[in-house]
Amino acid sequence: MIQAWRFHIDEMGQGGTERIDPALAVPGAHGFVWIHIEADAATGADDQAIFDPLPVTLPEAARRALVAYETRPRCEQIDDGAIINVRGPAADDSKGADPLVSIRMWAERGLLISSCFRPAAIMPDVMADMEAGRFTDPGDVVVGIVSRIAERLDPVVAKLGDDLDDLETLIGDTSPPLAVRQQVTHLRSDAITYRRFIAPQRQAMERLASLTVDWLDDHDRMHAREAADRFSRMSEELEAVRERAAVAHEELTDLRAEKMDSRSLQIAIVALIFLPLTFITGLLGMNVEGIPFAKESWAFWGVVAFCVVVAALTGGWFAWRQWSQR
Repeated sequence: MIQAWRFHIDEMGQGGTERIDPALAVPGAHGFVWIHIEADAATGADDQAIFDPLPVTLPEAARRALVAYETRPRCEQIDDGAIINVRGPAADDSKGADPLVSIRMWAERGLLISSCFRPAAIMPDVMADMEAGRFTDPGDVVVGIVSRIAERLDPVVAKLGDDLDDLETLIGDTSPPLAVRQQVTHLRSDAITYRRFIAPQRQAMERLASLTVDWLDDHDRMHAREAADRFSRMSEELEAVRERAAVAHEELTDLRAEKMDSRSLQIAIVALIFLPLTFITGLLGMNVEGIPFAKESWAFWGVVAFCVVVAALTGGWFAWRQWSQR
């Protein structure tokens, strides 16, 4: 699906935005054109036929970048234009898919082309801003997309930290639930996944703010630097979550090992208490002549009483040495 908008300034200096046919999206001298492409990932990353209906000519590097399937956040200037790749929250929660969608952009004077293979959650808001006339050049759209991404990701990253705080409280209990270990693993995995793209996104925004192009004004550069600062802070928070999750995982492993050691010690104590009793009963149970007191009527209860005394003395010695608390 291809959508297009045109922002045009008339002879009176009044600007307005209108949705247009992508086949008529020709950049003009006054204003700019934004073309957004939502391609189907099943068509393949090398399929550049989506550009054939568009009345624009792009550098080959820009065409390849707009259809590249595996991307990382970056910003590279080519002549008077720039390739900008960012990652934003996905509109769908597909199981097993990356939570961040790649948004690829080519920006130059009077023209912005963006593409993505999965719906991005921020695009409807950005399109609404475009139709409301809040964007007057390609730089406005780029920083608008980036700012929306930062706004969406900020609470997501904060929630990871809050969830980890709750789990650390549970770990502090004497007997944390078994599900805590799995939840800590998921949090650590999410933090690694988000940081993988948010950290280079900061560098891309710093590079964007330093581009020497005329379609970026001081206001756009300020917002780009502000987004870079927010991404830097989120990256630091994610790194802290990752390290804290690793520490929490180690603590859970230690608690599990201590619990197993404690249970093994209890089993060993019980086995040591019954060891002399097993020897006594095995010795008296031999089927040979000469067993002492074999003919006496009180012999059975005498052996039972002797075993009780031996077990009590052995258990008392362990209690005195406080082995059960080690």
